[in-house]
Parts: sequence; structure tokens; C-alpha cells
Amino acid sequence: MHAPGDAIELTVLGAGPAYSDRPGAIGASYLVRHGDTQLVLDLGHGTFSQMASTVEPSALDAIVVSHLHPDHFVDLVPLRHYLRWEFQPPRRLRIVGPRELPDRIDGLQAEPGFSAGALDVEALSERSFSVGSFAIEARRVLHTPDSYGFRLSVGDGPGLVYTGDCGRATDIDPLMRPGDTLLSEVSFGPYPGDPHAAHLDGPSVGALAVRTGAGRVLLTHLGMGLDRDETVESVCREYPGQVELVDPGFVATIG
Repeated sequence: MHAPGDAIELTVLGAGPAYSDRPGAIGASYLVRHGDTQLVLDLGHGTFSQMASTVEPSALDAIVVSHLHPDHFVDLVPLRHYLRWEFQPPRRLRIVGPRELPDRIDGLQAEPGFSAGALDVEALSERSFSVGSFAIEARRVLHTPDSYGFRLSVGDGPGLVYTGDCGRATDIDPLMRPGDTLLSEVSFGPYPGDPHAAHLDGPSVGALAVRTGAGRVLLTHLGMGLDRDETVESVCREYPGQVELVDPGFVATIG
């Protein structure tokens, strides 16, 4: 069931890191809905089946990809197969992602033009764009050379800010508005990790939430072997609001 009125509904399809021994820890993917608008943020490894069992993929308004690491985009390959071969005539889907996304997908298949067979790819940049009823603001973040965080909103209500993978929390500050829900990666868990890996830890996420006035914090992308409770507690030591670590199937209403 969709959220009422101007509320945004978030359904977590996948919330895992690049690798993990946790059962069900598939790649990053988040279904966001408002009224008749449905979009997905990222489509990492193992997430196509989760998406397809939740929503009809060809009915999505768009998929928005944060960056070109496989745990965030590689299931665009089975999606392309599905759109091309499951329907007659084949169906197409709008994809918004980093500039090199089509080449990366074509390279995986060793087939030039593979992605163009079903995916209408638009290059991301630091800009605002719309998908159905959603206004989306994209901003580059420290991770790969072409990585983005996003703010999704409807009207003047509270928005959803998704960090993607991000190695510098202050890159997210310009996206946040007081009361927004922050969906943040927390790859390093309760303590800082290797700075060259360009990911966030719990204390930096908590500090981000405090200085930007977040209404709620949802944590995702926790690295293998890191303690869930300690990670949540490390955020709560900085931020006094609601903090949860999400898993596939988690649903939240924003606004």
C-alpha cells in the first residue's frame, strides 16, 4: 500500500556492502514511491529478483544510479534481459546514472549497444531533475570520480537524502533540509576505517545528522563482520533522534 497524501514511501530492496557473509546481504537498492510515481535508487548485485517480486520493473518511472561500483548497478544487466526478452514488443526504461554507465554495462556483456537495447540512459551531473512527482537534486560526493548523493522531495515536505557511497560526510550537508530522512551508508561501522576506501562511519553520520537537523537516520551498507548494535549506538552518541539499521523488506514513510 502506498503512503497517504504527500508522504513518500521507502522500501529497502537491498542494503548490503560490496561483499558479506550475512545471509540476504545483497547489493544496494531502494524503491521510493509517491502516488503513482515509482523509482529505484541503485540496483546492486542480487537485487533484481527482490525488485521484481516487489514491483513490476517495466512499470518504474526510472532507476537512478549513484556510481559505477557493481554493488550499486550490476543488476541492470538482468533488468535489460528482462525488458528485452520478457515482452513482445520489448519494453524500455529510463535510467539516470554516471556518464560511463552504458559503456560499463556493454563491457560486461562484451556487446557494444547492449544497454541501448532496452535502457534509455541519461548522464548524471550536479543538477536538479524530476521523475514523476519527485524533484531530485544530485550532488557529487567523494568516492569514485563520478559518484553522487541525492535528495528526493515532493513539494515543500520533508525529503529523503541518500548518500550513495560517500567518503566525506560534509559533501551531504548541502542536500539536507531540517526534518529530512537521512539514508546513509555506514560501511565502517562504529569506528573510522581506511580513509582511502572513502566510506562513512557511525560517528560521522551522527554528526552529519545533528548539524543538518535530520528528522530520522536510516543506516545501510554496513561492512562484513561489523557489529550492528555498536554501529547504531555510535550514531546515537552523536545524534539524539531515531536511528535504525535497515535490511531488505524494511519500509518507512517520510512526511
